[in-house]
Amino acid sequence: MKTTKIIIKNLFGIKEAALDGRSVELAGPKGSGKTSVLDAIRYALTNRSDREYIIHQGADEGEIIIETDTGLSIDRKARTAKSDTVKVRDGAMLQTRPAEFLSGIFTPLQLDPVAFTQMPRQEKNRVILSLIDFAWDMNWIQEQFGEIPKGVDYSKHILEVLSDIQAENGVYFQSRQNLNRDIRNKRAFISDIARDIPADYDAARWEAYPTREKYQELERIREANSRIERAKAFREGFEAKKRGLEAERDIQLAAVAQDISAQRESVTGDIQRLEAQLAAAREKLDGLAQRQREREEVEHARFREAVAKLERDMGVADQYAGQEIQDTSTLSAELDEAEQMRSHLNEYRRMRDMQTELDELTAKSQALTDKIELARELPATILAQASIPVEDLTVKDGVPLIHGLPISNLSDGELLELCVDITVSRPGQLGIILVDGAERLDSVSRERLYAKCKAKGLQLIATRVTDSEELEVVEL
Repeated sequence: MKTTKIIIKNLFGIKEAALDGRSVELAGPKGSGKTSVLDAIRYALTNRSDREYIIHQGADEGEIIIETDTGLSIDRKARTAKSDTVKVRDGAMLQTRPAEFLSGIFTPLQLDPVAFTQMPRQEKNRVILSLIDFAWDMNWIQEQFGEIPKGVDYSKHILEVLSDIQAENGVYFQSRQNLNRDIRNKRAFISDIARDIPADYDAARWEAYPTREKYQELERIREANSRIERAKAFREGFEAKKRGLEAERDIQLAAVAQDISAQRESVTGDIQRLEAQLAAAREKLDGLAQRQREREEVEHARFREAVAKLERDMGVADQYAGQEIQDTSTLSAELDEAEQMRSHLNEYRRMRDMQTELDELTAKSQALTDKIELARELPATILAQASIPVEDLTVKDGVPLIHGLPISNLSDGELLELCVDITVSRPGQLGIILVDGAERLDSVSRERLYAKCKAKGLQLIATRVTDSEELEVVEL
């Protein structure tokens, strides 16, 4: 859609002016009305102006009419005594919502590319990135990363999204940082544990070692050896014990004899002293002999019983005394080693479990690294596939670069050329571009700009401050 007629009456500093559909440069000194033409066109399309006075001084009404080759006509009037009016016809159809209709036929930068130079850096970057046309959606993100990364503003351009995904303050990077810290800590713990565990430690062997059965075996051997030792000692002391019994017998017999002898002397004395009791004493004397024999028999029986018991014990001892003492040193050494080795099992299991956790953390960290690297690699893939309408535009870490430099490093002239390039690459339906202040471009850049608009079939209306005394309209 191109303009075929632009008529301006009593608006801003213009008494009356007319343009056709040709591209022109309005050149002249400051105050010659160049910018008023652009302001009037902007006013027609937006109903907005930064100027305090819209209507030309001395007039009651100002008007601008724009007609296009598609049958669109715009007639906007500013009036002092009455309400402002606007009529927008698209062919024979009168638009009932003119503001909404008009906003859809142009982009803001078409009417004021210079506004781009005044945008915040982030907004400039976003505008430039929007030129890189790459179709993507959340399904594409899911396919690339196997999930939807958190902590990312998906309303941004895909290159900004990828930059946020791999950024140092992003979820992936921070999560990997936390994982790597845990990995370092666990490796240190494992190293500390490993220092106390013997080299070539066979945990499976010591976990399966039958400690209880081995101790039971050792106890059986020790008990058997004890019986053998006791039997040997018993056998060796048999004769001595028998002699001891004989001595005890003889002592008791001597004691008996001594006791009887004393009693005999006493009785004899009594007989001598007590003749009257002689008969009783004789009877008692005869009884003492019998008592002696009975007591002697008791002692002999006791002796025989003790010897019999001793001989029975000797029989039991003979069962063991002939056996050899078993060597327990090997089993004891084995158990000592087992106890020492098994003392490492808990720490070994802890180290093993920690190593498993370490492997899992390492795998998670590597997965995050892969995703970060993917987010860093995808922009190159996107840029290789996408159409980039601006010359020497590249992107690094989500930041657009022109000639390898960030936007903030461009001069005013370079910024203006860039914003026009942006506008030319994505114009609205209305093929018009307004550039105020083309004198900021050097002649080569200015001619290149004009050529770009012509090649795109866009109507360019540019203003340029010159040393000429009057306003000149130069067809481009």
